[in-house]
Amino acid sequence: MRTLVILSAAAALAAAFPALAEPTAPPLGGEQPLLREAAASVSPERQRATIEKLVGFGTRHAGSDTKSDKRGIGAARRWIASEFNSISKDCGGRLQIETPSQVMTAERLAGPTEIMDVLAILPGTSDPGRVVVISGHYDSRNSDAKDAVRDAPGANDDGSGTAAVIEAARALCKHQFRATVVFAALAGEEEGLLGGKVLADYAVQKGWRVEADLNNDIVGNTEGIGGVRDNTHVRVFSEGTRTTETPAQADKRRYNGGEVDSPSRNLARYMDRLADQYLTNLDVVMVYRTDRFARGGDQVEMLKAGFPAVRVTEATENYTRQHQDVRVENGVRYGDVPEGVDFAYLAQVTRLNAVTLAALASAPAPPTGVEISGAVSPDTTVKWAPAPDAAQYRVWWRSTTEPQWRFSRLVGVSGQAKLAGVNIDDWFFGVSALGADGFESPVVFPGPAGTFERGGPQPAK
Repeated sequence: MRTLVILSAAAALAAAFPALAEPTAPPLGGEQPLLREAAASVSPERQRATIEKLVGFGTRHAGSDTKSDKRGIGAARRWIASEFNSISKDCGGRLQIETPSQVMTAERLAGPTEIMDVLAILPGTSDPGRVVVISGHYDSRNSDAKDAVRDAPGANDDGSGTAAVIEAARALCKHQFRATVVFAALAGEEEGLLGGKVLADYAVQKGWRVEADLNNDIVGNTEGIGGVRDNTHVRVFSEGTRTTETPAQADKRRYNGGEVDSPSRNLARYMDRLADQYLTNLDVVMVYRTDRFARGGDQVEMLKAGFPAVRVTEATENYTRQHQDVRVENGVRYGDVPEGVDFAYLAQVTRLNAVTLAALASAPAPPTGVEISGAVSPDTTVKWAPAPDAAQYRVWWRSTTEPQWRFSRLVGVSGQAKLAGVNIDDWFFGVSALGADGFESPVVFPGPAGTFERGGPQPAK
């Protein structure tokens, strides 16, 4: 009598190829002291001072006063620029301050209005055309989206994201990175993601190869409706399929897979693993959506331009503190004031951003030209275009229903690897690039569905 032994696909693979497969994903690039230092540099006290200063401008509505030095959006953006300049002086003048703007109209604006972003740019050393971005919007609103006069404190929405951007600049500007890092304070989000459009257009105009935009919007609250508290999780929203996907690419993706492997989704996975490795008591919750249901943020405009982007948002929102006039009604306190911000939690979220930016900018660019083959074969072949700044590559695979990459194999720089006994039908595959110092890029899924290249994938040679 025969005994039937049933193994899971992962168990069968590990049993058959113990030297090939690792049961759990290895740390990203090993242990990197730079990332520990970046996290340790974040100060919740400085972030509190930043938010209190922003709230002190009364309103930061995009249509508010631009002439006053004490009140309105103009005073706020000049102060942000002065903060970036002060940070730059402390790190040898390495930040370049830019203020791209466009005159725009929107239903929530009284007429044509200048929408001005404030950027601090830390140029890369060896690959300055490759860019990683952290963004948050500095404008605010109250209960009336068109009201550009009355107070709109915007402590958490999105003073918290702006504070994350400014503090990340402080934490990272003294370091040098392969790629350029952009710290972006955006305007006009509440009027229709206008500042996100200004940033996306500017990136295209400058020819930036944007590898990632980490958009931080509402990242400082830990008390939800009903008193529920969560200071140990942060949500990272990411699109499943590329906004710029063509009909032909969609047909191929529907047939071969890739619905959950856009570059933005693999960026979210990257952040999740970095949080596990470098942060204490903060876990990334990957949400398989571009943004909260029926809502949006500035990362949407970056996605429309073809750039990978995610939205970082607190785990539990409190809607009495969003888009509300400051008041007490039926015993409930409404309004987006500093008392509603948990600064220790905001610092944790900022550390996640700083670690991610430093890791991305230190690593080689994500692989290009990633392809797989192996139909009617027991083996899978993975190809990619070798790059001069990569010391080695890692081929990844996971079950088609798993959220994270699990198995991997370090390979050389030939641009090709054969996975013997790994059937192409049963797994999803990807490739990451590692530098000589161990820093590792995000994983790239094969073909148009997974490429980090704005203009589409280039075939491997």
